[in-house]
Amino acid sequence: MRAVLSAALFACTTLPAAADPVVVELFTSQGCSACPPADEMLGELADRDDVIALSLHVDYWDWIGWADTFAEPAYVDRQRAYAAVAGSSVVYTPHFVVGGVDQVAGPSGMALAELVMKHADRTGDVLRPASDGTRAVTAGPSDASGVLILATYRPTSSVHILRGENAGHDMTYHNIVESWSVLQEWDGSETTVSVPEPEDGLAQAVLAQELVDGKPGPIVGALRLD
Repeated sequence: MRAVLSAALFACTTLPAAADPVVVELFTSQGCSACPPADEMLGELADRDDVIALSLHVDYWDWIGWADTFAEPAYVDRQRAYAAVAGSSVVYTPHFVVGGVDQVAGPSGMALAELVMKHADRTGDVLRPASDGTRAVTAGPSDASGVLILATYRPTSSVHILRGENAGHDMTYHNIVESWSVLQEWDGSETTVSVPEPEDGLAQAVLAQELVDGKPGPIVGALRLD
């Protein structure tokens, strides 16, 4: 029922064609019984051109008995950094972060849809394909500054979970981040950065993100690469 409700909700919140994609990050775990509805919501968002939806799997549920096959400690670090910027030391799953700023605890479709619409007005023409037709991205000029990030992700993958809170279930995940790296620091001036080709079956997105005391802040630009 939650998936049906969220699908209807997201269908009513399509962004204007001219808007840059809104970045939605989901911190999730294969070992978390509360996560499947949020994973489904991320899958619905992953089908939209106006959103870059990314699933970052964390490992702090592994102690229950099932080691998440996609988890990376670096994603826990990123989640903790977001929490610190918000003035908290607590992390949890599922946990959505929209535009690098706003956070949603749990699979709340209404709250998530409202934040996606809110951030549609904040994105601008910060990132664009390089004009020479190479696999490169041009950033700026912009009043913002921070880092240019390359997220490489697998569009979909299914996992049969043997132990833990979701034992016995076949789960399908979407836009699973397999690597997350800083291409370069960015001072807001116009710059072009080359992007390496992904391995077969993987997709990529480049994000321009401000930093708050060295921690992740607002995402001011995003570009999905073909």
